[in-house]
Amino acid sequence: MRTARTGLELYSQTADDAAAAVINRYSTSFGIATRLLGARPRPHVRNVYALVRVADEIVDGPAHDAGLTPEGERAVLDGLENEVMDAIACGFSANLVVHAFARTARECGIGADLIAPFFASMRTDIDTAAHDDLSHDAYVYGSAEVVGLMCLQVFLNAGMSAPARPAADLVDGARRLGAAFQDVNFLRDLADDADRLGRDYLDGAADDERRTAVLDRIDADLAAAASVIPHLPPDCRAAVTTAHDLFAELSRRLRSSPAGAPRVRVPDGVKATLAARALLGRPPKGSRS
Repeated sequence: MRTARTGLELYSQTADDAAAAVINRYSTSFGIATRLLGARPRPHVRNVYALVRVADEIVDGPAHDAGLTPEGERAVLDGLENEVMDAIACGFSANLVVHAFARTARECGIGADLIAPFFASMRTDIDTAAHDDLSHDAYVYGSAEVVGLMCLQVFLNAGMSAPARPAADLVDGARRLGAAFQDVNFLRDLADDADRLGRDYLDGAADDERRTAVLDRIDADLAAAASVIPHLPPDCRAAVTTAHDLFAELSRRLRSSPAGAPRVRVPDGVKATLAARALLGRPPKGSRS
C-alpha cells in the first residue's frame, strides 16, 4: 500500500492541481485538448499554460482593474519573471503556479532562451498600442511561438532521464502552430483589443484585404504544423490534433464572417466531434497525410 504523499511531493501535486484549475477556468478549447494528453505530459502542459495565463492577466486588465498603473504592472511582471528564474534554479516557490512551472521547466529543459522572450512580449503590451509587421512578428514569437516550443519540450522530455533537443521540423511546426493560434485570437478579439485595451496587433486587419491576408497566413501556418503532428510522441498526437483542428475551424468561421461580426466561437458539439475524430487517429484537418 502506497504511503500518503508528504512534504515536497504533496506540495508539488498541490501546485499542479492549482495550475489545472487555471486552464479549466480560462480555456474550454485548451482544456479539452489537454485532457486528451497522456498522463506523462498532461500536468506539465497545464503548468505551462497556467504561468502564461497569469502573466497575460497582469497586462490584459485584471491588474489595471485592481488599481495598478502601467509602472505597477511592469514591476509585478518583472517580479514574476525573477521568481520563475529563481524557482527554476532552486526547485521551489511559495507561488503555486510558479512552483508548478519551475518543476516542469527543470524536468523538460525549458530555459531562459524561451522564458525571456515570453516576458519581453508581455512587457510590450504595457506600452505598445499598435504593431507593424516587424513588431507583430517579434511579439508573436515571444507571446506564442515560444509557448509552442515550451510545449514541445514537454512532449519530448516529460518523464525522460535527460532533456533532448527537438528536430528542426518539430521546432518549425511548434512555432507555426503557436503563431496561428495567436493570429486567430487577434482576429477574434479585434474589437475588444481596440475598444478595451487600445491595441492593434494586426495593422488594420479590419480592412477586408488585410484580413484575408492574415487568414491566408494562418491557414498556411496550420497546414505546416499539421504535417509534423504525426512525428510527435503517440501520447501527444490526439491532443495537438484537437487543438489544431479547433483553430482551423475558427479560421474557417472567421473567413465566412464579416469584420465586426460578434466574436466567433466553435459550438461545444463541434468541439466534441473534433476531439472524437482526433482520438480515432484521424489526421489533422488540412494535412496531406
